[in-house]
Amino acid sequence: MTTDPGKPNQLMPGEDQMLEACDDIWSYYGRGVIAITTSGSLTRIGKAVMGRGVARQAVLRFPGLPEALGVLLQERGNHVHLLGEGIVSFPVEESAWACPDLRLISRSALELRQMADREGWKMVVVPRPGCGGGGLDWREVRPLLDEYFDARFVVVSATTRADKV
Repeated sequence: MTTDPGKPNQLMPGEDQMLEACDDIWSYYGRGVIAITTSGSLTRIGKAVMGRGVARQAVLRFPGLPEALGVLLQERGNHVHLLGEGIVSFPVEESAWACPDLRLISRSALELRQMADREGWKMVVVPRPGCGGGGLDWREVRPLLDEYFDARFVVVSATTRADKV
């Protein structure tokens, strides 16, 4: 990991840039690690709230994710966590009822980059964090990811019926 001596624990942007694709994030399953955007919210019985977007899609595919993430949120807080099945969490908001937080997205990008470096991942696929149901503008979010993501990272925007025509 390359760091800027003037900024402890901050990665320097590499020459390799993240990739962008308009695609179904699940078409990458099995070829790379899939990041799902999450919040720090728990139900009364300790399950993570994963009610919309890619998180909801993940729960439909892997029903045990809310329990697994719930335990990690309680033990380690609202951070990037390895959830198994080639899935990692990517926090974008502190609660499921809050707006996405640009500072949290930036921290999550750093944590994901550090995890990818540590684990030796060759491909990590991330939805545009906070830009779907969260309502953020991609032009605000992209520079935060650019700071940490290199060519191993594919940022996917969802395809729509109009995209496929």
